[in-house]
This record gives sequence, structure tokens and C-alpha cells, in this order.
Amino acid sequence: MTLTAFKQIKHPYISTNPKIAGGSAVISGTRVRVIDIAIEYDRIGLTPDQIIEAHPHLSLESVHDALSYYYENRASIDEEIRKRKDAIRKLARKRPSILKKLLG
Repeated sequence: MTLTAFKQIKHPYISTNPKIAGGSAVISGTRVRVIDIAIEYDRIGLTPDQIIEAHPHLSLESVHDALSYYYENRASIDEEIRKRKDAIRKLARKRPSILKKLLG
């Protein structure tokens, strides 16, 4: 029987700290969450270069590392995105938009 050793991919640009962003994975040295980079890339459709334009304090390497982290943890991060969207929908039903009300 042959055992194949898998090298765990490390993410040098990603960190978690319960005191930063509620313990969510962030790009180290920032408060930019991996989940936010994932949304900008996967849901909004921004390229890594466009993400850097929006967040000039980030490096291309850190954005790519955040995306790698996202894809390795996609199921749990997508579930978090779904939960947050559901919470926003519930809140929107409870408190209708004042702007929509004003605009008619």
C-alpha cells in the first residue's frame, strides 16, 4: 500500500484573530476579510487587479492568497455568505427602505 503525503497549503497573507473582524479570516495587517474579497471576485466579478484598485493598500499576492484560501474553504465561506444574505433579507422585511418610501 502506497501512502501519498499531501502538503498542506499555507496562506502567508491570511490570519485570524478573535479581536479582528470577529475572528473572520482577513488579509494580515488589514481588516479586509477573505469573505469580502471572495464576494468582490466571485459574486461581483471584479478581477484581482480591480480589487487592488478598490483596496490600494493590498498587494496582488495577498489578494491571490485570499482567493486561494476562499477556494480551499469555499463550502463554509459560501454558507456564511448565504446566512448573511438571509439575515439582510429578514431585516429588510422588518424595516422597509426609507429611500424607497421617499421615492415612491
